Amino acid sequence: MKEKFIRFMQGRYGVDELSKFTMGAAFVCVLLAIFAGRSNVGALLDTLGLAAIIYTYFRIFSRNIQKRYEENQWFLAKTAKLRLRFQKEKSLMAERRTNHIYTCPGCGQKIRIPKGKGKIEIDCPKCHTKFVKRS
Repeated sequence: MKEKFIRFMQGRYGVDELSKFTMGAAFVCVLLAIFAGRSNVGALLDTLGLAAIIYTYFRIFSRNIQKRYEENQWFLAKTAKLRLRFQKEKSLMAERRTNHIYTCPGCGQKIRIPKGKGKIEIDCPKCHTKFVKRS
């Protein structure tokens, strides 16, 4: 069965970032439709969710790889700033385990100081303002 599916998927586009996003959006629409009940809003959300699922499967099973690639590149270009912002926040959260991140009162530069050093005087590497903080 697995081999049949692998043979079936040969020459098809498969899953990419846009497909993951549309499937997630479809899932959210269907969940909201369940909570909205049998109202017009629920029916609209249910229809949108179903349309997004159909579009996602169309993209996954498509043989027009060039067109799907261009669509994905367009999506990645439009969401680049947002994805970069989330990536920066994620790295800052990981950094906060071992370091304090202070902002210089003079220039706004972010300065990384190791935790557990007590009360220290910090010299900003950009504007050389000195300020005291606890690490």
